[in-house]
Amino acid sequence: MPPPSLVLFDMDDVLCSYSIERRAAYLARLAGSTTEAVLAAIWGSGFETLADNGTIDAEAYLRGCGERIGHRLTLQEWIDARRAATAPQTEVLELVQRVRQKAKVAVLTNNPTLVEDHIQLLFPELPPLFGSSIYASAGFKTAKPAAECYQRCLSVLGIAPADALFIDDLPENVAGAQAAGLAAYNFTSAHALAEFLRGRSLL
Repeated sequence: MPPPSLVLFDMDDVLCSYSIERRAAYLARLAGSTTEAVLAAIWGSGFETLADNGTIDAEAYLRGCGERIGHRLTLQEWIDARRAATAPQTEVLELVQRVRQKAKVAVLTNNPTLVEDHIQLLFPELPPLFGSSIYASAGFKTAKPAAECYQRCLSVLGIAPADALFIDDLPENVAGAQAAGLAAYNFTSAHALAEFLRGRSLL
């Protein structure tokens, strides 16, 4: 089997370790609140999902986050909180460096457009590997695991679903990619991913 033309990576908990709790704790300190209250206000309420699928734009999202936690949240504070929750998975990034010698690589992450727009500050290790091919789901007005999310991303990249491989840590997102016609792999560890990529002639 020939290697795919494109390897499309999820970001959170694949390319980086991501902690919603750490992010909520950071916001709670700003607001003089509790981690539990912030988690309930933003994530438990479904508000973050509205941003991920593009129902609300970046300005409304930032303003709404502040309103929900009782603090006039600035863009810099939002960036600082998001970055505090993000730790690069160095071993996976090293695999990406090798894969990009064999195939095009890109990122598709369920996130608001603020992540895509400020990726250089949030995750500076990514642009050198992926260039401008880093996409937040909100920009496609949908989110994984909806088939349209993958299809719209691939359309921008000019790649047919049959020529793409998608890697995500969530089984439901893997299933969504497969339903959209992509090959897909459920990420569990850098070691297991390396074995899989070797089997696809990508290492």
